[in-house]
Amino acid sequence: MKISVLQENLAKGLSIVSRAVENRPTMPVLGNVLLQTEDARLRLAAINMTLGMGITCRIGAKVEQHGAVTLPSKTFADLVNNLSPEKVELELDDATQTMHLRCGGTKANIKGIDADEFPPVRTDGTGDFVVEGKILKEMILQTVFAAATEDARPILTGVYVRLEGNTLTMAAADGYRLAVRTTKLDQEFANPVEMVIPAKSLAEVARIISDEDSEVLITLPGEQNLVMFHMKNVDVSSQLLEGKFPDFTAIIPKTYSTATVMYTSELLRACQRAEIFARDSAYSGRLYVTPPRGPGEPGEVKVASSSTERGDNEGIVDASVEGEPLDISFNIKYLIDVLRVIPDERVVLQSNGSANPGVIRPENRDDFIHVIMPMSMTR
Repeated sequence: MKISVLQENLAKGLSIVSRAVENRPTMPVLGNVLLQTEDARLRLAAINMTLGMGITCRIGAKVEQHGAVTLPSKTFADLVNNLSPEKVELELDDATQTMHLRCGGTKANIKGIDADEFPPVRTDGTGDFVVEGKILKEMILQTVFAAATEDARPILTGVYVRLEGNTLTMAAADGYRLAVRTTKLDQEFANPVEMVIPAKSLAEVARIISDEDSEVLITLPGEQNLVMFHMKNVDVSSQLLEGKFPDFTAIIPKTYSTATVMYTSELLRACQRAEIFARDSAYSGRLYVTPPRGPGEPGEVKVASSSTERGDNEGIVDASVEGEPLDISFNIKYLIDVLRVIPDERVVLQSNGSANPGVIRPENRDDFIHVIMPMSMTR
């Protein structure tokens, strides 16, 4: 192998694929990144066997001699990130599997492992349906944060994906909250398709999608139970989680006694201030919703938290309130998480009383809904 690439392109490619490298690989080669020439491009690939995720990225290169090798991910990425922004020349010694690197006044030798020892990373899917890149990224960001991070119920560490008719649905839940996002597709699925994708894999897809990715092609699972996402220069493959995702539709409230509309940014800031004092009480924050006291007057929402050691805090947010007064406690971090992924100017909070779940959604939209279970209140 003998090639030359731009330092900027190589650094960007390594930053994308290195996220798939395992922290504690079971085999030395799994801690490496694959470098393989393809026509006038360099293919970079990494795989995480624990997650069942592989990432492949292609960058432009001047190829003088074809070849392949795997190099230690962290060593190679750290070196490339600290090179001057110039042309990087790479030449492989096949006999010793050592990569000779030259960039400006820098020379380095990096010891690698034969590419034949690297597990195959699939990229051959042609795409079964297309989603606009911006929409897919938003859908992922509005659901993955609600997935469980503990493995007590492995199926909840994934995001449920359903294709039915021309609707794509994504849902995630951890037992305390639920996020559901839908969008319309340009094609129809006569037979429903269901799968559960690890949330960590989807988070990487969202991180990789850029403004250049106007469309993302998705290849549905076949015999290998693998889903693939194809972007402009990057492919991500992910093994699916086995098991049945719980029926989440049953916990979405159908009625409510209080509906409150607030400015998203104002409520977010009030919750962020409350979180400072809520840390000592399992992040419990209290919302007092007060309807208008008279015609023409605004309603209000008071967001309060307290700490026996550090003090307390409360903030008033103007609101449009319909229905009954409400006194309810939520995990304030959960409120912050959902408010951060709602780009809309105003948000709606609905509830059927202090012992019932709260529903949060953007105003005038029915494609995103978030349900949060209340916390027990102490007076």
